[in-house]
Amino acid sequence: MAEALIAPLSVAQVSGAPQGGGAERIAYTLYRGLAAAGHRSFLFVGRGGTDEPGVYQIPDPVGDTWRSRTVGALRQSVTPYVGRLRGAWRLEKLLRLLERPGQLEDWYAGREYFNFPGTRDILSFSGEKLDILHCHNFHGGYFDIGQLSIISRHIPVAMTLHDEWSFTGHCAYTLGCERWRFGCGSCPDLSIYPSIMRDATAFNLNRKREIYSNSHLFVSAPSRWLLDRAINSVLSNGIITSQVINNGVDLGVYNANISQAEARSRLGLPGDCRIIIFAANGARNNIFKDYKTVSSAFRLLAERYYNKPLLLLAIGDRGAPERFGAAEMRFIPYQSDPLVVASYYQAADLYLHAAKADTFPTTILEALACGLPVVATATGGIPEQVKTLESMPGRLPSVTTYAVTEATGALVPMASDEGMAVASAAILSDETLRERLAANAARDAIHRFSLTRQIAETVDWYCEIRERFSQLQDS
Repeated sequence: MAEALIAPLSVAQVSGAPQGGGAERIAYTLYRGLAAAGHRSFLFVGRGGTDEPGVYQIPDPVGDTWRSRTVGALRQSVTPYVGRLRGAWRLEKLLRLLERPGQLEDWYAGREYFNFPGTRDILSFSGEKLDILHCHNFHGGYFDIGQLSIISRHIPVAMTLHDEWSFTGHCAYTLGCERWRFGCGSCPDLSIYPSIMRDATAFNLNRKREIYSNSHLFVSAPSRWLLDRAINSVLSNGIITSQVINNGVDLGVYNANISQAEARSRLGLPGDCRIIIFAANGARNNIFKDYKTVSSAFRLLAERYYNKPLLLLAIGDRGAPERFGAAEMRFIPYQSDPLVVASYYQAADLYLHAAKADTFPTTILEALACGLPVVATATGGIPEQVKTLESMPGRLPSVTTYAVTEATGALVPMASDEGMAVASAAILSDETLRERLAANAARDAIHRFSLTRQIAETVDWYCEIRERFSQLQDS
């Protein structure tokens, strides 16, 4: 860290947009965090450029053609009706494909489209001499990964993985499919995001292999689970060095400094019941989450294992409340204000998380930081977040366990509503245990999952990258 303080770095994050999902939020957080730490920090985005100093939209030469302007105007007139009128989203997607020559043909053939000419100018359009170009998710239609072989020989390219897309034939998560290991093809599900029209997965993966083989990439991932998969994939052809850097959360927002009673009062929540949280955007229809297991576990908990009033708050979705006996399930729409989200965690007694695929979910980090014990399915990188109590009923037998002085919750088998219900009952039925796990969770988040730690480790990584890149240039 001494080097970073003496010689500030000039770093640009590359992301699809300044605001959005997990990867975009992390890129923006790094951009702001590096600036606050005294570095020259920039954010290059594919869409949604703002007037914020340091945020630049990547040039889009194709966007200035007569065809793209005309089709783009039509698309923008349709966009307000997406989600309101039947078929509007299909028309909007078609118009988006028509904006670029060749994109419709590639889409129809199932080929991933990378022809975004503005990528070639990414090192010059801001007028800044950069020390590091830090790239995040490339899927989203804004970046030509074919240019990596050129860019990475002129400037160190750091690449943080947020999902599996970089080494698959099209999907962001493989959901148990292992074809990515030996070439893809005969894809079992073309509809997984980002979906493709036809099975060109073997072609897509082979093209990525060729691109990486001619690139110099410094790769990180928030979990060992994801990084190990990358190291055993086509991406390994371009990896110079790799490192795990856990994501962090803002402990000034997500913390256990607000009492449960005060948080419930702020939100108008009842004070005479146990409150459980599950947070996921579009939880019920999100194919990567497992709302079915959470809802089934909650019902089992209420009907078999815990006979006192219960309230489950599913944050990030809409729907009518559901009641069964003394238990109620409520849906809370997506909340954009982090302080409001933190208040929900602070008001609760327990956090549940079930998923079919997850890299390193931020919601679990937020819950831990707010002093919530977590019961979660052992999926992807989640076992690297939650420390299972050694005597916990319902836990996955194969996971590492911890004494009550360190444990923060429980990991249960995937899709195990029974395991999740039993573990939840054990925590909710013993207030002394729950409070001990809650205190451990908040302490562990401070030690392992702070945003300050993430920024510091990232800066140290940048310094190591610069040194290694200089050695490559000299060899």
